[in-house]
Amino acid sequence: MDRRETPTPTDARTRMQPHTDLETTLLGPILPDRECGDCTACCTELTVDTPEFAKPAGTPCVHLSGQGCGIHAIRPRICRTWFCAWRRVASLPDEARPDRSGLLVSLNFVSQPQNCLEGVSINVRVLAGSDAIANGMAATVLDSVCDQLVPVWFSDGSKKMLMHPDSDVARFVLSGDPAPAHLQDEVAAWRERYGVFGANG
Repeated sequence: MDRRETPTPTDARTRMQPHTDLETTLLGPILPDRECGDCTACCTELTVDTPEFAKPAGTPCVHLSGQGCGIHAIRPRICRTWFCAWRRVASLPDEARPDRSGLLVSLNFVSQPQNCLEGVSINVRVLAGSDAIANGMAATVLDSVCDQLVPVWFSDGSKKMLMHPDSDVARFVLSGDPAPAHLQDEVAAWRERYGVFGANG
């Protein structure tokens, strides 16, 4: 599969911030029949950067214990209000819960994006030790989220690749060059939505 590949910039790691309204708009509301259960992937994988609480990406939260969150009843607001895409996207199968699939899917906010397709996007992140690529779960998850005008990036921890829109469409969206007839409508739709970020970020 031909995909653009770029190094992962430091600020591309998801920051858990109160973007609840935008997450609901792009991913949907919290699904009532899905619970985090024993999954604590976000407690380790994600950057938390709020006035109330902060931790770096890839570092277990200091409150994380063998039984989950040690301060669950009084946990910070960000931990009460943030949910991964599995809690919101009905097309993701039950097996896609991060602790089952080895994949953490979230809406990513980059304050200084390299281009207009990086500012607000869905990030499919492979967790350490995951075999989600080999067993096909990564492909299943990507198929579930690459279906709307929201960029999708796939990250294995060392690099990230743009998976949606495809490389031909992305090239014309970013370059501003006239698109061939068979891509004109799709390119125009992406430009209309993400032009606010600027063609080159």
